[in-house]
Amino acid sequence: MGSTLSVDESVRVVIVGGGFAGTAAASHLKSWGVPFLLLDMRDSFHHNVAALRASVESGFARKTFIPYANTFQENFKQGQLIGINLERQQVLLESGEELYFSHLILATGSDGPFPGKFNQPVNMELAIQTYENLAKEVEKANSIVVIGGGAAGVEMAAEVKTDYPDKEIALADVSLQPSVRQAVKEILLKKGVKLVLGQRVSNLEELIMNHTQEKIEVKLDKSPDIIVSDLVISCTGIKINSTGYSGAFHGKLAINGALKVNEHLQVEGHSNIYAVGDCADVNEPKMAYYAGVHAKVAVTNIINSLKNKPLKSHKPGSVTMLLSMGRDDGVGQINACKVGRTVVVFAKSKDLFVGKSWKGMGQTMPQ
Repeated sequence: MGSTLSVDESVRVVIVGGGFAGTAAASHLKSWGVPFLLLDMRDSFHHNVAALRASVESGFARKTFIPYANTFQENFKQGQLIGINLERQQVLLESGEELYFSHLILATGSDGPFPGKFNQPVNMELAIQTYENLAKEVEKANSIVVIGGGAAGVEMAAEVKTDYPDKEIALADVSLQPSVRQAVKEILLKKGVKLVLGQRVSNLEELIMNHTQEKIEVKLDKSPDIIVSDLVISCTGIKINSTGYSGAFHGKLAINGALKVNEHLQVEGHSNIYAVGDCADVNEPKMAYYAGVHAKVAVTNIINSLKNKPLKSHKPGSVTMLLSMGRDDGVGQINACKVGRTVVVFAKSKDLFVGKSWKGMGQTMPQ
């Protein structure tokens, strides 16, 4: 962490988005004593790396939400971004408020279906209860279909099978990275998960998610077969949260809505505006680790610009993937090397990094 930096009253960094990148940026600025405001629609940080376990293990959800105000006090504001006025250097909120910034860090992240993501403007207790409700539905169901066979779907299926080995679990639309595909298949099959390979769910929009009921029919696009289950959980792909800034940066957006940035993570054409985490168009895995790296680069460059020092460049990271397959198993890849069960269990699967987030926020994790 840095030492306190003396700045004039015109300096105010606004961070939009309190995910892994946003909270890391706020913590770095706090350590430097630079005036900042962290803005998020929620009142608490969501450690969504552990969201799938919170959907299965009752009581775990409370460990995945951390109140912003306890860490950042008056430097946190709950609100929803609806636009940016670049000429006046203001972010515009749904409430009608306009917040001045000298520097802006956009860390709006990505969105996707619950339970993998939870981007709703509700208080922490309601968010926790939403996960507790799903855990009860999982407990009631005798058979479950998980839709979306990427990392989230794989981890969801494995979490359920770890806690409930006798439940029938089917995983549809499996599409894993080639480097870990075989190892993942072996683990899932050993746990007793039925894999539906090479087919998509054709009636996805008709299905009611996350609620137990009898004889839910899941239809496939390349087969007349129908999977009948008691519960369906969606773990399909993510999308960039670009709604709040897209109007201000015409021509600066990638096809997926991410912001085009230079090597310093500055939005193209804007030396005082940075994009970090999932909403930055950087060719590397979308992971919490890299979000934190981005945050440090952006804050370092804001500090360096205030000191008239050269800016730091960000070099995209290599392919790294650690898949937790329940608390007792996992597989991964670092660079081109496969990582085995023992390393992944020790590094990730046991607690899914929840303790690290509580420590980073300077708070004590509930037991």
